[in-house]
Amino acid sequence: MTASTAECLTADILLPRHGFFTRRGGVSEGPFASLNASLSSADARENVLENRARIARRLQAEPNNLVGLTQVHGSEVAVVSEIWRPGEGPRADAMVTRTRGVVLGIITADCAPVLFADAKAGVIGAAHAGWRGAASGVLEATIAAMRDLGAASIRAAVGPCIGQASYEVGDDMRSEVLAQDSQAAAFFAPGMRPGHHQFDLAGYCCERLARAGCQIVASLGRDTLAETELFFSHRRRTLAGGGPIGHQMSAIVL
Repeated sequence: MTASTAECLTADILLPRHGFFTRRGGVSEGPFASLNASLSSADARENVLENRARIARRLQAEPNNLVGLTQVHGSEVAVVSEIWRPGEGPRADAMVTRTRGVVLGIITADCAPVLFADAKAGVIGAAHAGWRGAASGVLEATIAAMRDLGAASIRAAVGPCIGQASYEVGDDMRSEVLAQDSQAAAFFAPGMRPGHHQFDLAGYCCERLARAGCQIVASLGRDTLAETELFFSHRRRTLAGGGPIGHQMSAIVL
C-alpha cells in the first residue's frame, strides 16, 4: 500500500488542493482501521503519523507541513504562519493561513469539517464545527480571520458529518442552540420519540456560512454514522456501547 491510496472526497467549488478523507487507505488496525488521523486516540502513534503523512502526500505536500489543533468545541481561530510539531497545536477549532505549503488538518468523527478558500487572495481556512462550535460562531470567526489576511471572495464546503436522519437530540440541546441563534429552529425536525428532534448539522452550517457572507457554499451531503465502511462515527460507537474509535481528517493546502 502506498501513500496514494489514502482515500478522500473533494468539493468542486474549492480550487486549492484539499480532501475530506475517509477511513480507508491507512495502516491502522482494529477499531482504528485504517486511516485514523487522531493523535489523541489509543492507536499506536507511529501508525497515526504514517496515516497523516499519507494524507499530506495525497495533497502533494510535505508530511512535516501538516498542522492540527487541540480541538475543544469552541470558536477560537489560530493563524498559522509557522509549523508546529504533531500533537502540539493550540487549543482552537479553526485555522487560517496565507503561507504556501502549509496543510491545515481538521479531525472529526461526526462533527462537520468545513474547508474554506479564497484562491485569488491566496488564503485558506479549516474549521471543526460540532453543534456547540457552530452555534457559538466558529464559522463566522474563521471567515473574519481570513478577511484579516486579505480574503474577499470566500468559498466554503461542509464535509461528511452526521446526517439529520441519524442525529437525534433532546430538548436540552435544541434549547441551547436556540438560546444562541433564534434562526436555528428550521434545522430541527420532529424526532421519533417525544422530547426529541432530528438536527440538520450540515444544513445549519451552510446557513451560517451564507449569512456570514461566503460567496459560494456547498455540502457533500455524506452521513458519517450511516456510511459505516467509509467513516468513523462517535455516535455509532456510543450506540454500540462504547470502545475505542478512530477519526478522519479533512485537509487543505495552498
